Amino acid sequence: MDDFLIRAVLAGIGVAVAAGPLGCFVVWRRMAYFGDTLAHSALLGVAVGFIIGVAPTVGTIAIGVTVALVLVWLQQKRDWSSDTLLGLLSHTTLAGGLIAITFLQGIRIDLMAYLFGDILSVSVTDVIWTWVGAAVITGALAVLWRPLVALTVNKDIARAEGISGPGIELSFVILIAILVAISMKIVGILLITAMLVIPPATARHMARTPEQMAVFAIISGCVATALGLFGSYQWDVPAGPAIVLAAAVLFAFGIIGSFLRTRNDRA
Repeated sequence: MDDFLIRAVLAGIGVAVAAGPLGCFVVWRRMAYFGDTLAHSALLGVAVGFIIGVAPTVGTIAIGVTVALVLVWLQQKRDWSSDTLLGLLSHTTLAGGLIAITFLQGIRIDLMAYLFGDILSVSVTDVIWTWVGAAVITGALAVLWRPLVALTVNKDIARAEGISGPGIELSFVILIAILVAISMKIVGILLITAMLVIPPATARHMARTPEQMAVFAIISGCVATALGLFGSYQWDVPAGPAIVLAAAVLFAFGIIGSFLRTRNDRA
C-alpha cells in the first residue's frame, strides 16, 4: 500500500480502539446527543487554540471540558430539560467556532477537513498523537471500568458502595473530550459521534457481557475503518463519511443476523 494509506489505516484503528469501549458507555447511558454537543464544541476549541497560541488539540479538550461543566451547572438549575440544554450548547458552540475562525488573521484553516475529516492526509505525527490519545483513553477506562459500569447500572447502589459519582463522571467527560480532539482529523467534527455510537450499537447484538461488547465494538470500528478507506480509495469518495457509512452497513448486517438467529431459535 501507499504510505498515506498505511498512515490512514493506523490512525483510523487508533480512533476505533479508543471509541469502541468509550462508546459503549455512551450507548448504555443514552448520551449520543451529549457526545454530539462535545463534538460540535471542538470547532470553537480549534479557534481558541489558534487565538491563544496553543495546539488545537489542547484548545478542543479545554473547551469540551468547559462545555460539560457548564451543562452540569445548568442542569442543577432544573429550569430546562437536558435535551434543550444540549441543543443550546451544541449549536451555540458550533456557530461560535465558525464565527471565531473568520476572525483569525494570517491563518488558513481547511474548514471542510475539520468538519468531515481528512484521514488520507494524516502525518506520522498525527498517527503518533492519535495512538497516544487512544492509549490514555483505554488506560483510563481500564481503571474506571468497574465504577463506570456500576454507576451506569444503578447510581444509588454505586454511591452506597462508596463510588464517587462526580469524580468518575467528570473523568468520563474528559475522556470523551480527548477522543473528540484526536478524532477531528480522522472522521471530522460532524461525524465523531457516529464512531462513538454505531460500532457499540453493532456490538450490542453479539455481546453477552459489557467486556465482550467493548471488544466487539473495537473490532467493528476497525473493520469499518478498513472498508471505508478501501471504498474511498476505490471510488474516490470522502474517507470520513465512507468510514461512517461502512459502520452503518455493518450495523445493518448485525440487525439482520440478530433477526435470523432469533427466528431460528423460535423455530
